[in-house]
Amino acid sequence: MLTGGEMHALVERLYPLCRSITGDGVRQTLAIVGEHLGLQVHEVPTGTQVLDWTVPQEWNIRDAFVADASGRRVIDFRASNLHVVGYSVPVDETMSLAELRGRLHTLPESPSWVPYRTSYYSPTWGFCVAQDVLDALPEGDYHVKIDSTLADGSLTYGEHVVPGEVSDEVIVSCHVCHPSLANDNLAGIAVAVSLAQQLAEEKPHFTYRFLFMPGTIGAITWLARNAEHVDRVKHGVVLACAGDRGSLTYKQSRRGDADIDRVMAHVLKDKPHEIREFSPYGYDERQFCSPGFNLGVGSLTRTPYAGYPEYHTSADNPAFVSPEAMEDTLDTLQTAFAVLERNRRYVNLSPYGEPQLGKRGLYDSLGGRSDAKEAQLAMLWVLSYSDGEHSLLDIAERAGLPFGAVATAAQALQVAGLLKE
Repeated sequence: MLTGGEMHALVERLYPLCRSITGDGVRQTLAIVGEHLGLQVHEVPTGTQVLDWTVPQEWNIRDAFVADASGRRVIDFRASNLHVVGYSVPVDETMSLAELRGRLHTLPESPSWVPYRTSYYSPTWGFCVAQDVLDALPEGDYHVKIDSTLADGSLTYGEHVVPGEVSDEVIVSCHVCHPSLANDNLAGIAVAVSLAQQLAEEKPHFTYRFLFMPGTIGAITWLARNAEHVDRVKHGVVLACAGDRGSLTYKQSRRGDADIDRVMAHVLKDKPHEIREFSPYGYDERQFCSPGFNLGVGSLTRTPYAGYPEYHTSADNPAFVSPEAMEDTLDTLQTAFAVLERNRRYVNLSPYGEPQLGKRGLYDSLGGRSDAKEAQLAMLWVLSYSDGEHSLLDIAERAGLPFGAVATAAQALQVAGLLKE
């Protein structure tokens, strides 16, 4: 399992790659992820119908610049891949600064930052530049070149599966379509890699499927190709913005009361957090939660979508994310999945009156424990509500007890012959 420092190092390694919704940058990213996880990489050809969408042409870029009359690059793709509008068509022209201005995107409110812009489905071209740089450009002619290709190819995504005792699945999805943006979503990729490694060491109950896909079109493609088996997905989390220093934010599934929604609320209650209701805007939870699928998939971020000034700018760099924040995101997911793993329903095998716990050694086992009272209460609550209708999470919420205490009590009672799953 990657440590916080190792997750941050992975972010730094992935950061320079020019990713988009298709192309070699995605393949290079998946190749690096594949050094840590066994990854099945899928290539879906241009033109493939996926639900109401069509897989687009593949975009790749080799170089791009705006050069002044002396040949000096005043805007340079080699310095930052954010300088080119994603999916820009090829161009090789000379034009005046006045003509060029209409193709330049800036952030006047943050004049030293370069914005991130794309135009996936409307062929055009453009550059992104710091307002300070644009303000310093003299009038005159400029050589403008984008050495890119937009041609039939494929959409690329990767899957890693951690087998479980059952075929019911938990999915963890993160997008791999952003170029040099560290928090959105390289930190999510790094946390997902570490989480998958940790789960593989534990031989989990559920099967865990990790999806590394371009945003929107990637999730739609995966859903189209797996529509017949999507009922196996019982829980899921879309992971993004996983490394900034803000507190955690969980966005509920469209259902609002899916198991993952309740588990995340239970896990987050003891730390600073925000829980938001579902809205059809954000990351790929909106695809998994679309009415036809309506899966129990929420979204976990730190500062949420578009909620921090650095979002979709050059300021979202490796210095913006911290090992400690990624570790906290990882720990939260580990804790949540541990609840999912242990959240079962039981039947009290001695339901007529309170069974005598002392003669079964259950009280003796608590002697000297600092949490003896809590453990005893947990046993009584589990016995009272183990009627086949209430899950352990139901009991923990009803009793106001930590889930771990309730699950431990259930295990002890089962060993003593008082409960049956």
